[in-house]
Amino acid sequence: MDIFSLLSGFGNTFWILIAFVIALSIIVAIHEYGHYIVGRWTGIGADVFSLGFGPVLYSRVDKRGTKWQIAAIPLGGYVKFKGDANAASGKDGESMSTMTDEERRHTMHGAPLWARTATVAAGPIFNFILSILVFAAVFMSEGEVGDKLVVGGMHGLPQAHELLPGDEILSIAGLENPGLEDSEGFSAFVDAIPLEQPLAFNVQRGSDVLDVKGPYPYPPIVLSLSPRSAAYEIGLEVGDVITSVNGQAIVGFSELKEAVETGNGEVLLLTVWRMGEELEFALAPRRVDEPQAEGGFKTSWRIGIGGGLAFEPATETLGLGSALYGGVVQTNRIIQGSISGLYHMITGAISSCNLSGPVGIAQTSGAMASQGVQSFIWFIAVLSAAIGMLNLFPIPMLDGGHLVFYAYEAVAGRPPSDGVVRVLMTLGLMIVMSLMAFGLLNDIVRC
Repeated sequence: MDIFSLLSGFGNTFWILIAFVIALSIIVAIHEYGHYIVGRWTGIGADVFSLGFGPVLYSRVDKRGTKWQIAAIPLGGYVKFKGDANAASGKDGESMSTMTDEERRHTMHGAPLWARTATVAAGPIFNFILSILVFAAVFMSEGEVGDKLVVGGMHGLPQAHELLPGDEILSIAGLENPGLEDSEGFSAFVDAIPLEQPLAFNVQRGSDVLDVKGPYPYPPIVLSLSPRSAAYEIGLEVGDVITSVNGQAIVGFSELKEAVETGNGEVLLLTVWRMGEELEFALAPRRVDEPQAEGGFKTSWRIGIGGGLAFEPATETLGLGSALYGGVVQTNRIIQGSISGLYHMITGAISSCNLSGPVGIAQTSGAMASQGVQSFIWFIAVLSAAIGMLNLFPIPMLDGGHLVFYAYEAVAGRPPSDGVVRVLMTLGLMIVMSLMAFGLLNDIVRC
């Protein structure tokens, strides 16, 4: 049994922390390796590459003199380049003053401006590369749905049906399927299907065209759960089918959505089918700020579940180029969404409760791990893109702050004074710590 299987029985703080440490360690390792390897390529030597802070648990020194270590507090990491006074890349003026010109060239503070800029920018860039590659790998493993709607495999449902893997759906309830390529036509087709079951399906099965009984194509089935959502916290699980809301039987996911959105936050009494067992849940929807395609946010009532077809549609292999393009698009979407969210929180357009701290991130890590390896890997990619973007903010202490110093140096022809840098770095540390404390307060208060 692996960690992901153990997490399926979620609720144990130990496993939440394990998932958090795994996710954070992967992201930090990639980020810091970006700094390290680009620094090495540009002639800047590294004294220490550390995963974690505090007491050293394991270390070794490579042939280049770099000490690789794992420390006891797994909440980040750093590369201490030659000439650095500390993990925050402060200048060690005393040791720099005793170096030769050649030795100073191999320090972070004595290297050419282009080399320092490339080295600092490499950390966030490597985070973005990680996200793109992970998203692309997921897209390739999942494949893409073709124009024809073909049954790949059935989800567990409380209703009996006659659909089989490989069936091509030609029509439902006498309505001809226009194909998935015609998105508007397919949407109109789905909207016209009567909310009842069983339904008459006309399918191509091998060389035969058959009439069979099937379920409503978009049932109220839980195919995904948002971490820390209302549905997740009351114990709903992926695969659950909601059969009634407040005693009223429902057939389609749209009926569940309508009940949530029009209930104004009132508690909903759900009857749930779970692998042959009938369960009862009381669920209170939450107000959620959601990004809109045209920009901005909209506040809606949500319970945190995602639905879909009653069956897994058959997929076709996705090419490497298409998968990489999809990875770039997805990464860009996360970056834009994160920037938009922060902007709207600052302006007061949405609640600052949307900002999570380390506890919230840890809980989300565990929740995604409990839903399976692929969900957890997807979360790592999302978090990597967000961390890469945040590191580019022009705040001293962060990579973006260093890049601002380098931009000043490029324009002024000289770097800012060591005294000014120290003051700004202290200010940056205060800003970062304040944001972390605010996020942690949100986690505790759960506003």
